[in-house]
Amino acid sequence: MKGLELIKKAMKLEEVERIPWVPFVGAHAGNLLGLTATEYLQSTDKIVEGVNKAIETYKPDGIPVAFDLQIEAEALGCKLAWADDNPPAVVSHPLMEGAKLEEMKVPCPCAGRIPTVMDATRKLREQHPDVALYGLITGPFTLALHLLGTDIFMQMMMDPDATHKLMRFATDVAKMMAGNYMEAGADVIAIVDPMTSQIDPMSFETFVTPYITEINDFIREADALSSFFVCGNAQQNIEEMCKTKPDNISIDENIPLDYVRDMALKYKVSFGGNIKLTVVLLMGDEDASRRDALECMDIGGKKGFILAPGCDLAMATPKENLIAVSELIHDEVLQGELRASEAATDNIELLDLSNHWDKKKVIIDIITLDSSSCAPCQYMVDAVARASEKYGDKVVYKEHRIKEMEGVQMMASLGVKNLPTIVMDGNIDFISQIPPISDIQAKIDGYLAGKN
Repeated sequence: MKGLELIKKAMKLEEVERIPWVPFVGAHAGNLLGLTATEYLQSTDKIVEGVNKAIETYKPDGIPVAFDLQIEAEALGCKLAWADDNPPAVVSHPLMEGAKLEEMKVPCPCAGRIPTVMDATRKLREQHPDVALYGLITGPFTLALHLLGTDIFMQMMMDPDATHKLMRFATDVAKMMAGNYMEAGADVIAIVDPMTSQIDPMSFETFVTPYITEINDFIREADALSSFFVCGNAQQNIEEMCKTKPDNISIDENIPLDYVRDMALKYKVSFGGNIKLTVVLLMGDEDASRRDALECMDIGGKKGFILAPGCDLAMATPKENLIAVSELIHDEVLQGELRASEAATDNIELLDLSNHWDKKKVIIDIITLDSSSCAPCQYMVDAVARASEKYGDKVVYKEHRIKEMEGVQMMASLGVKNLPTIVMDGNIDFISQIPPISDIQAKIDGYLAGKN
């Protein structure tokens, strides 16, 4: 069965003869061409060439056209910091800097890099009629964060009407992008809203559910398929995500796949994930990649499951690891042999932290995927930085990225299980939720008081 048909069948919860495979190839496709993320993500021709190379190399059933959650923000006036090895990061927030929401307009499809990805979609549609093309749009809550910054968390409590107006605008932007992607030939519209992992279910139901439901209805009316992407420890919101009536939800390694499977099928929603992005695909070898993929396949099963990495692939992910997963997907004999063999045990060397702490200073460790490419991580690091400003050298904070082995070791040494997480003086204080500045400062004050 051809890839597009297989994806459609899985999303309709029909039994499939083979689990479909969707590698979330974003800027990693540029790496396949020897390009930086900056070179790759600003050129229609390079995106087309990169996706073609990924299709040739990884034999996917579906693939994103581009994985860049800054396209809409850039078109709306947010400044971006470009990098060689990651998609760009939003570094300015117009509504925090004096811009008025009522003066903002939904951008024209001709604005910024929107035409770049739409033109790429048209070309890829023509070249690959049997591959499911995913058009990724920035979810409204994440776009709201880009426009307002972390002040939105205080606004949600102090001025909910203003937050609803912002969400209304961000939803209109999302529908514009979805409509243009569908017109260009995308089969699946993926609403990528990682910042929703940072709020509780009640806030989700209030400020996210009505808007995501509207977008899903809009996509369905256009006879396309919808997928709701989230990263981080969003387990508390999985049921709320399902209630927005997407065709699919997709999650990362922070959330147990069996939990997602049971919740999604309860609501008649397909589900995807969640091969470990860093410790396996980026830092592991081919054997580790096959074993992790097979574990996901055995949990997911052949009804409603789509195998995928936990999120956007790191640029430097060894292509051999992804080829190993692709070969496994297409070879039942290999799957059987692997099940029969013994898995190797991962041994992570713990760090000696005896000299890490300070009797006079508060030491804050922020465990992230990578704040330069993960929006929740970026805003958590920003929150700690802002909260720490008034304390001068009495507070020392550092980000530990699990894209690097030191970050993996620090995560294990501190006992951190979810990303992103704030650890103060060795105590896990904020798990996968961006706290208000005042809450961070209250914790800092408490630790400082104990040092006097």
